[in-house]
Amino acid sequence: MTGPDYFPKGLGLGEAVRPELERDYYSVLVEKVRALGFEVRVGTTGARTIVRLAEEFGFCYGVDRAVDYAYQTRQRFPDRTVYITGEIIHNPGVNERLRGMGIRFLDGSAGGSWRIEDLGPGDVVILPAFGVPVATMKLLESAGCTMVDATCGSVLNVWKNVERYARDGFTSIIHGKYAHEETAATASRATACGGHYLVVRDMEQARRVCREIEGPSDPEEFLSRFAPAVSAGFDPRLHLERVGLANQTTMLSSESMEVGRLLGEAIARRDGPSTAVERFRSFDTICSATQDRQDGIRGLLGRGVDLMLVIGGYNSSNTNALKRITAESVPTFHLEVASGLLDERRIRHLPVGQTEEIVTEGWLPASGDLTVGVTAGASTPNSEVGLVIERVLRLRGASSEDIEGL
Repeated sequence: MTGPDYFPKGLGLGEAVRPELERDYYSVLVEKVRALGFEVRVGTTGARTIVRLAEEFGFCYGVDRAVDYAYQTRQRFPDRTVYITGEIIHNPGVNERLRGMGIRFLDGSAGGSWRIEDLGPGDVVILPAFGVPVATMKLLESAGCTMVDATCGSVLNVWKNVERYARDGFTSIIHGKYAHEETAATASRATACGGHYLVVRDMEQARRVCREIEGPSDPEEFLSRFAPAVSAGFDPRLHLERVGLANQTTMLSSESMEVGRLLGEAIARRDGPSTAVERFRSFDTICSATQDRQDGIRGLLGRGVDLMLVIGGYNSSNTNALKRITAESVPTFHLEVASGLLDERRIRHLPVGQTEEIVTEGWLPASGDLTVGVTAGASTPNSEVGLVIERVLRLRGASSEDIEGL
C-alpha cells in the first residue's frame, strides 16, 4: 500500500520521542551489568550471589522500532483517536503503557469494544510488529484510515517467500502456531496469491504430515486433525505434492530445521531424490534477533548457572523457545514481570508446556554461593530486566548500598 495516509517508515519524530522511550524502558543497572562483562557479584565467598546476563537479550530491532512508531503516532496525532489492531508486541507492560497513552486496542482486550468496521477517515490505526492479515488490511483501506505500519522487516521477508511459493504452485507449510498473529498474517499471504497453506506446530505434527506425504495415510483423519490450521479447500492428496517450508520468525530454530529435514526426506522417499529437488523448497525465516537470543542463552549455559530466569510475556513465542532450551539442564523459571519474584521462598512463573502460571516454593537458596542466569525475550524492555536483577540481589541479602555501588 502507498499513499499520504500510509506510514511504513515512522513519522519522522524519532528524536522527539526518545526521552519518553528512555524513561519507560531504559535501565542504568542493565547497562552497568553489560559494561561489567554481563556479570555482577555481590557478597563474599560462601554467601556470594553472581548474576550472569545473556549477551543477547531483550528488545530486538523490530520490537524497538514498533514501540518507537507507536510513541511517534501518539505524538503526531494528539487530537485524533489512535487505534492498534492488537498487541503491539507480546509484553503486558508495554501494551498497558500504550493503553495509558489513550491508544485503543481493536482486539477486545482489557474490555475494549471498538471494531474495525466502525472506523473512518479521521481515525489512525497502528499495525503491530506481527503484521495483519490481508483481509484486515483491506478493511482498513476501505475505511480510509491513516495507517502507521510497524510490521517487522523479518516478517515482511517471510511474506515475500510465501507469496512466491503460492505463485509457483507450492503449498506453504508454516512451522508456527496457527492462532498466533504473525502466522495468521503470513498464511493470509498464501491464499491471497491463490495458494494453500498448512500450519505445523511441533515435531509430532510434522511427522504426521510426512506420513501423509508418503501415503496418503488417511486424508479424512488428516483434515480433521489439522482443520483449524489449513487453508479452505485444502486436499492433502493434491496440495502436498509440492511444498515450501516457512516459519513463524520466533520459533525454536533447531526445531524448524528438523521440520524441514523431515519434510525434505519424506518427499525424497516418495518421488526420488532428483525429483524432490523440484518439489520441496525451504529457506531460513527465523529472524536474526531470535537466533541471537537463542545462541546467547546457550552461551550463558556454557558459562555456568545454578538456575535460570527467563523474562517475557507468557504468550511470547520467542520467550517460550528460550526457556525450552534451558529447562532440560537447569531449573528454569519463566516470569512476565519482576513482581513474579514474590519473595525469597516463592516465585510466580509459567513452566514449560503449561498454559497456567503457578507459584513454586523453595526456588531461591537462602545461603551458600549461587549463580543466577538471566535472559529476556525480544519483547522485554531493559527496564524489566533491571528490576529482576535488582530483586534477585535484594532477596539474596544485598543492601541498597551494594546495588547502588554497581
